Amino acid sequence: MRSTAWRERADRRAVVAVFIRSRAHLPVVIRAVGFDLDDTLAVPERSRTRLLADALDAGGAPELTGAVDRAAYLDAHANHRTADSRVPVFAELLDPHDVEADPVDLADAYREAVTTALVPVPGVRELVADLRETYRVGLLTNGPVRAQSAKLDYLGWWDAFDAVHISGDLPAGKPDGRAFAALLGGLESDPAETAFVGDHPAEDVRGAAAAGLRTVHVLGENDDPAPEADATVAREHLARDLPGILRNL
Repeated sequence: MRSTAWRERADRRAVVAVFIRSRAHLPVVIRAVGFDLDDTLAVPERSRTRLLADALDAGGAPELTGAVDRAAYLDAHANHRTADSRVPVFAELLDPHDVEADPVDLADAYREAVTTALVPVPGVRELVADLRETYRVGLLTNGPVRAQSAKLDYLGWWDAFDAVHISGDLPAGKPDGRAFAALLGGLESDPAETAFVGDHPAEDVRGAAAAGLRTVHVLGENDDPAPEADATVAREHLARDLPGILRNL
């Protein structure tokens, strides 16, 4: 009797072990999708270099057009990802220069220039709406609260997503893992069952991959794919190709 009972218990343990191993090899199903905003879902009609020059002119600092370039702006912007507005960004840019321009005026001028230049990538409104029939869909965007909120107001996209997170409202922006943790919390999803779609190789792709998400790198003309990307898609074909990519991740 004891030998028979022992064999029965051993058989049950073997069945459980096989079941656990089989579950471990099941494919992970994507249940949620996060998007970047700028240069992923929407692009400016004019170059960002031109937009910055226009803002310097409109904001009272035309003499800085040659001295403050796009690279300097991006460096200053990276130092203030969790700011409420771009005022500290322009204050940093103005600091080395002897000009009387007000960073508040410059921030306002740049926000107006960038916001009104934005246009959605063709087909993305319908893309996001269609994806929400299958997935939880969120937005995670780097930038000051006022700047990114103005873009969402202008595009009419606040209600297009199940969750919206702006780095200015978070402890840190992308590529910090805390930014992606906020997105996952809003989507109520685990990293392995969540895909992140973005254009920036470090902030979007590398950051999301490090946080455990699957990644889709959106490529503009002449962009190189990030080595961490699970898949790539040309921005001009985002609406057409992304649904199939998500199904195969």
